[in-house]
Amino acid sequence: MISTVRVVGTGRAGGAIAARLAERGLTVHAGRKPLADADLVLLAVPDGSIAEVAQRVPIGPWLAHVSGATSLRALDPHVRRFSVHPLQTLSRERGPEQLDGAWAAVTAETEEARTSARWLASTLGLHAFDLADADKPLYHAGAAMASNFLVTLHQAAARLLEESGAPSEALVPLMTRTIENGFVLTGPIARGDWSTVEAHLSALEERAPDLVPLYRALAEATQR
Repeated sequence: MISTVRVVGTGRAGGAIAARLAERGLTVHAGRKPLADADLVLLAVPDGSIAEVAQRVPIGPWLAHVSGATSLRALDPHVRRFSVHPLQTLSRERGPEQLDGAWAAVTAETEEARTSARWLASTLGLHAFDLADADKPLYHAGAAMASNFLVTLHQAAARLLEESGAPSEALVPLMTRTIENGFVLTGPIARGDWSTVEAHLSALEERAPDLVPLYRALAEATQR
């Protein structure tokens, strides 16, 4: 039974997770020191630091990390280990409520570890699904495309609207409705209107030539 948790790392993920666990009535120690003074030591540190920090945690308690891309091997030499990756973008400006309803990738090597991982996901308010350790990089690539590249797309689109004199904030309802409509494709490529696509490219070549490769790559992927 896990009743005490040490959250190592006080960034966006660590802060939200520690606050949620405290809300749920657990005893939570949060900070940068990887002490084994809890039933579970949860590493919410940058991916490149996980292995180093794990080696400083005394053997004994459950040890887990919240990285979506990092193998459980980073937690060597610990064998009581697992990972839970909240599939959500997190902000320091918001609290633990931003975890509500999100999904979480659970990676474990034993049934006991899987049970503990799913308990953690449920306690955090996340919907858990199993993810093989070998599949983590592929899974995380998909997550990055959906979240990080959305930021890139919005910035590129906002720049074009601003260049044309239109308000860039007008894009937000459009992007939101696209999600609400289940990502149904509309627009010139869906209609096979390639003359409009060529008009787009002509305008980009004149006013924003650095965005032409991005537009072409996305148009080709959308056509397929």
